[in-house]
Amino acid sequence: MLWLGVPGTIRDRAGAQTGLTAVATIALMQPLVGLLMGSRSDWETLRHAADTLDQLGVPYEVRVVSAHRTPDLLYEYAGTAEARGLEVIIAGAGGAAHLPGMTAAKTVLPVLGVPVESQALRGLDSLLSIVQMPAGVPVGTLAIGRAGAVNAALLAASILGNKHPQVREALRRYRAAQTQAVLEHPDPRADG
Repeated sequence: MLWLGVPGTIRDRAGAQTGLTAVATIALMQPLVGLLMGSRSDWETLRHAADTLDQLGVPYEVRVVSAHRTPDLLYEYAGTAEARGLEVIIAGAGGAAHLPGMTAAKTVLPVLGVPVESQALRGLDSLLSIVQMPAGVPVGTLAIGRAGAVNAALLAASILGNKHPQVREALRRYRAAQTQAVLEHPDPRADG
């Protein structure tokens, strides 16, 4: 299954519209980010990366690729990612969480690992599996869960912004909207 990110209205954490729209010019391009997950259940976490990429107007593709159940597919995906135009891969997995590391072993593209929270160890197992890579096979490891997924998308946009000015500008607007949201609601008692 392949999904492409679609630009839309940028919303804040509460779901309110910020008045900003994602950059439409890059929506027509091929995917720049590969969003991988080890199983369908990981979508609950990785969808936050997809939502953030949508807000920024960054085109992406989504795939379930298991390092353990479909290793040949993983090797093919990672090995052809650069030739297919991808520039960054976000890989999320739980438990043993070998997907980000194995992806990084098969490509020179930046791989950002998102530990998915597990029931047994609340994601600590995933975090340690992703962060403890041997020298020579780097994975940029983010926080466990939703925060890690959002930050992986923002970091991917930062990387892409070095080559794609429209992504850099979308990221600037995103950050400005975050700042404005805090300034507009400085007293938490007023929210009640």
